[in-house]
Amino acid sequence: MAEHLGDRLARLRRLADLTQEGLAALSDVSVDVIKKLEQKRKHSARLPTIHALAKGLGVELTALLGDPPGVPSTGDADPPELVALRRAVMPPMFAPPPEPSDTERLTIPLLRKELAAGWTLYHAAKFGELMTVLPGIVADARFIASVGSGDDRASGQAALGKALQLAGHLAIRLGKTDLALSALERAMNAAEQSSDPLLGSMVSNSVAWNYQRQNRLDDATNLAVYAADRVDREQKDTAEKVRVWGGLVMSAATSAARSGDYESAKDMMTTAEDATRKLAKLPPPVDGKLVSVFSRSSVRIERVRLAVQHARPEEALDLARGVRLSADTPPSWRTWMLLDVARAYTDLGDAEGAVKALTRLNEVAPGWMRHHTHAVSIVSDLWAGSARPQGLGKLARALGVAV
Repeated sequence: MAEHLGDRLARLRRLADLTQEGLAALSDVSVDVIKKLEQKRKHSARLPTIHALAKGLGVELTALLGDPPGVPSTGDADPPELVALRRAVMPPMFAPPPEPSDTERLTIPLLRKELAAGWTLYHAAKFGELMTVLPGIVADARFIASVGSGDDRASGQAALGKALQLAGHLAIRLGKTDLALSALERAMNAAEQSSDPLLGSMVSNSVAWNYQRQNRLDDATNLAVYAADRVDREQKDTAEKVRVWGGLVMSAATSAARSGDYESAKDMMTTAEDATRKLAKLPPPVDGKLVSVFSRSSVRIERVRLAVQHARPEEALDLARGVRLSADTPPSWRTWMLLDVARAYTDLGDAEGAVKALTRLNEVAPGWMRHHTHAVSIVSDLWAGSARPQGLGKLARALGVAV
């Protein structure tokens, strides 16, 4: 069973040599909330609260949320797959780029297919599979970016940038934010030499997300706003431009919400949702899987999440009822919405509604559910309650909440 949030909080508080009252003063979180978490009378907390506690403790957000299963957080050596990913992101100094096994068959279109498949694995939360194949994709991209004419190299740099961006996303999911930042810095360098004028802005969005995970919320907001303004000012209206711009606005809104400014976040999300109407009038992207996720459904899903995080369960469920999932909505986004709906029902005391949403989530993405500490916290809250609807026991046993 994953370590309880309260256990992590108590351990980090003791390491910081803080009393519960001292942490409350530094984080502006009530002593009562801290006590309930540490005594396991409260199994979860809002993300703004988690951010505030992390700031008070002087740690990254991931220290409180915990690493996903399968990634050592005990001081043990990294598994070989993670070592290979590190080596792909940061190759040995003075070493020539590795040649792919079949140089005659490796082309830009084939590499972009590899990248699309990699992003598909990522959005399906198949992180183990992705960690196995991604070093090879990065190596292929490095080779393509180093050979051929100027135009070929620029296309290769675009592929390399997307491969390194994917490595950054995977590292964030694995709780390795420093590795993520190294990958994203290299992705930005590739973007500057690439043929894709929007790639740098997409990588900026990823960096902003990494800053969020490191509890650098002001840095995340400022970067997302700057990049969005630059895209809007310098690029003509295409579906790719609208999606990249919209993704950056959503990122800025999320950072504002996690800082406690829900009203500003709500205004930005409304602006983003209004902009999705442009997409219906524009030709779709050629490689949609390699462009930022942005559609009316993705904006609504994120609005549901922010409402849940700010203790507005009725608003969250109203927003969820209006969601019409588009074909390009990644599976991971669909599962996030089910998880947030379950949280909203839990907050309203509707255990049956919460279990129905969680059961559906477990049916469509059991592996993803096991990776998410938030799912464990919701089931823990339900299991600690007086009402235990049919199906809750199965979920509690599957997640290790009940033996």
